[in-house]
Amino acid sequence: MTLKKFFATTFVFVALVSSTMAQSVNEIVDKHIAAMGGLDKWNALKSVEMKTSFSIQGMDIENKIVIFNKKGLRSDISVMGQTITTAIDGDQGWMVRPTMMGGTGEAEDMPNALVRQTKAQTNLGGSLLNAKAVGDTISLVGKETLDGAEVLKLRIADKKGEVYHVYLSPNTYYVLKSTGVSNIQGKNTEISVTYSNFKTIDGLVFPHTMETPSPMGGDMMTVETTSITLNPKIDEAILKKGAK
Repeated sequence: MTLKKFFATTFVFVALVSSTMAQSVNEIVDKHIAAMGGLDKWNALKSVEMKTSFSIQGMDIENKIVIFNKKGLRSDISVMGQTITTAIDGDQGWMVRPTMMGGTGEAEDMPNALVRQTKAQTNLGGSLLNAKAVGDTISLVGKETLDGAEVLKLRIADKKGEVYHVYLSPNTYYVLKSTGVSNIQGKNTEISVTYSNFKTIDGLVFPHTMETPSPMGGDMMTVETTSITLNPKIDEAILKKGAK
């Protein structure tokens, strides 16, 4: 075999392997989308109201979050008789922090980095559901073990170069864990969330239990979803800065 023919053969082999890998990734993503209820159903969903509860260092906290699909969201967290509000309205964001928690008690603009990170939550169904549509690059890292079971690890890179990973069950194709790096108060911090207790509501699948390291340190923080309402009758005006 001549050197020229060797390189040509090698190129074809690499191209075939790359094609197989790409097809494998597409199949995995397609199976995930189908398992979650299908892209058409998620795109038809206008909004969701979710209520969750969790505890941090003995404090019971409740959160009501309203998400308008791909438009914006508002979160109102109740703790110790105080309310912390966070809202995303398109590409803008604002928050209200009580004075006892270091805030002014008035609506303040959110830092751009925090707006960008929080805005990802407006993609109902999860970022992987919309990754191909928005041009994110998805690759299959391989298989790993999560809690004693085999999972598929995918790497997703958006157009701004930010990278996160998701871990899918090869049986259900649900996302069981996601990891990424977030800039919190000027410091890059690795964030990981595990998902479980999946339930189907009107044909769409939602995880009802999420676990993540507590921001206060120490044990894991478990967030339980207590209710989900699809397409609630709520005006998008609640997203406007300072809206009550």
